[in-house]
Amino acid sequence: MATNIGMMDGAYFVGRSEILAWINSTLQLHLNKVEEACSGAVHCQLMDAAHPGIVPMHKVNFDAKNEYEMIQNYKVLQDVFNKLKITKHIEVSKLVKGRPLDNLEFMQWMKRYCDSINGCTNYNALERREACKGGKEASKRAAQSQSSAKGTTASQRAHSSHNANARRNDVPPSGNSTNHAVKASRPSSSGGPSPPAYAEEITELKLSVDSLEKERDFYFGKLRDIEILCQTPEIQHLSVVGAIQKILYATDDDATVVAQAQAMLSAPSKEADPSSPIAEPLSPIAEVSDEKASSENQKRKTINNFDVDAAAMATLSPRQRVSDASDVHCSGSPLMTC
Repeated sequence: MATNIGMMDGAYFVGRSEILAWINSTLQLHLNKVEEACSGAVHCQLMDAAHPGIVPMHKVNFDAKNEYEMIQNYKVLQDVFNKLKITKHIEVSKLVKGRPLDNLEFMQWMKRYCDSINGCTNYNALERREACKGGKEASKRAAQSQSSAKGTTASQRAHSSHNANARRNDVPPSGNSTNHAVKASRPSSSGGPSPPAYAEEITELKLSVDSLEKERDFYFGKLRDIEILCQTPEIQHLSVVGAIQKILYATDDDATVVAQAQAMLSAPSKEADPSSPIAEPLSPIAEVSDEKASSENQKRKTINNFDVDAAAMATLSPRQRVSDASDVHCSGSPLMTC
């Protein structure tokens, strides 16, 4: 059951014409625009077609014109969602404004949901709509619109066939009159209403532009979140953060930017950054240990010299020892006098 689908799902690429044809055939209405269903009554009846009997149709108002009346319809729809445990969020504040893109997206989701449960079959829309407020009037307006559309189509066909017969029977007297008729048959580019085909194309282009702008804002927000994360003081000195910022701040579409970022990751950091573990100064413990080692080496040299002197004294004769003692006396020792 499609309760939550992603924005890139195929359901959101269904065209406006297909959505309108599905609504009109299911509910026997005659909507010309998707935003005409912004009151919420159409959504409620579509849920009634998918789950017969679960929607209190007597609370639905097809004649809702003001926003507070439309909000009541959406409250009924939200209660139905809660009963069916559907977690789809209804953006009521946007839907009641009648914006084409918001109403189209929500109706695309409605179609996907009804198709996923194989609902909306063998549904008597006219009978169920009679219990709603303004339901009979909505059915009458739909019937009148359908009859007028059929009459217009028949008159257009008759008029086109009449013109074709007239063109076959009439023979132009000269080439100038032919050119004049061709010029008259061309639509005026300076004024007058645009043909319906152009109006539909303009609407399709506007919807496409709105969709592209929404997608652009979505991905720009993601890039902005990454930029804020890279500016965190705890990680901004890391090489991987620098590589990411290199790609984010690239001003042109250069293929070497990715290669430069990869080079930043592979190359060792040589900056004298106090926070970097490579540039940390020598610890005091290491300095003390070096001083202790040098003092011990000095002591070993002194002991070795003392042992050598003692061995030399042992090998000297008594006369040489007295001579050495006299030398010490004469050198100014306080223990002996000359």
